[in-house]
Amino acid sequence: MFKQELRSLYKSKRNSLTSNEVEALSLSIANNVLGLEIWDYDNYHVFFPIEKNNEIDTKLIIQAIQGKDKNVILPKLNLEKKTLLNFLLTDSTLLKQNELGIVEPQSGILIDESQIEVVFVPLLCFDKKGHRVGYGGGYYDQFLIKCKPSIIKIGVSFFDPVKEILDVEVTDVSLNFCVTPKKVYEFSG
Repeated sequence: MFKQELRSLYKSKRNSLTSNEVEALSLSIANNVLGLEIWDYDNYHVFFPIEKNNEIDTKLIIQAIQGKDKNVILPKLNLEKKTLLNFLLTDSTLLKQNELGIVEPQSGILIDESQIEVVFVPLLCFDKKGHRVGYGGGYYDQFLIKCKPSIIKIGVSFFDPVKEILDVEVTDVSLNFCVTPKKVYEFSG
């Protein structure tokens, strides 16, 4: 299927989940994240969920990262430039919901992309080759090409992969892993 069809289908699938299902599936995903061999790093970039869109509750992943005494880095969208700024999450970080419904830091300690070692990437769906379909803004593709080539890119999804995304572009950055409630998918390349 093509991205636009998949975007529509998976928004609908996700919107049909109850809040209890989102909570239970998010917990399963967070538990599966704990089984990944990624805990030797220090800097983990994680997005906050858009709750009105039934996104995965990444706050559970953030708690796991903090529980391992690692740094959590949050994105802040620059809507005009379609870019991300990255801020270290601390006890004094002021968070506020933006116009898209994303909770993000307002200011704080700015972190350069080169310092980020692991990134949790939002998506609507993914395929068996590690390609993803997001909302179509291109924020994460732009962000990921600025990061070190060695960065570990982890998608999180309520759903299993589709067979193939037909309109993958050269600028699309693929995942190393995608974590679902049932299993972890690993991709080579």
